[in-house]
Amino acid sequence: MVPASDFSESPRFAGDFELAEALVAAARRLHETVTPRSTMDAAVRLAVGLLPGAEQAGISVLERGGNRRTVAWTDESVRAVEAGVPGRTKPSHWEHLWHEPVVRVADSETEEGGEPLAVLGLRSALALRLRADRRRLTVLTAYAGKPHVFDEAATRVGRLFTAHVSLALESATVREQLTEAMRTRDLIGQATGILMERMNIDAAESFDSLVRASQRENVKLRDLARRIVDANNATREAGS
Repeated sequence: MVPASDFSESPRFAGDFELAEALVAAARRLHETVTPRSTMDAAVRLAVGLLPGAEQAGISVLERGGNRRTVAWTDESVRAVEAGVPGRTKPSHWEHLWHEPVVRVADSETEEGGEPLAVLGLRSALALRLRADRRRLTVLTAYAGKPHVFDEAATRVGRLFTAHVSLALESATVREQLTEAMRTRDLIGQATGILMERMNIDAAESFDSLVRASQRENVKLRDLARRIVDANNATREAGS
């Protein structure tokens, strides 16, 4: 976890031009990240610099049924909010994001479901939906220690910012999937070659044998290929 102060140079703004420049700078930083995790880590720190009044921020993944996990945060208090306070109900404002793109908590001491935030010294919250499908939500939430911090202006900035975050996150996810696909292809190729040598068969027969074994053992082809490659490497090391 990188301290929020590491992004303290993130620009504040006084008008639309300054806001546009700040968003462009944030977008550049986001698109410099290479994995979804690094994108989200950058996003929460940038959120603190961009959103007026924001002191902390976090990104959470919510699943149908109430399961929730924090995937990026600027302070441990943000993770504590996710877990809730022992003996008290967890904050409920996130649940509204299944139906609304933005939810604001004006004062956690007076609003229903806000007690866990208040106990942890967080009075205001601005939750913005990043991703949504039928099974899960990805949400960016900004927090402040004072009540009534996030107004319409902050919400506008938040929605513009999360649009950039969503695009950068999608781009990083695609890159990661392509990288994993290439690694899987190479791994399966190595396993196929090992089977060709062991069983004295051609490439097509070797691949078919690998697929049948994967189905028979109910193991992913990638995992079975890794097992074969790792076992072959271990045998070579033992014999060297």
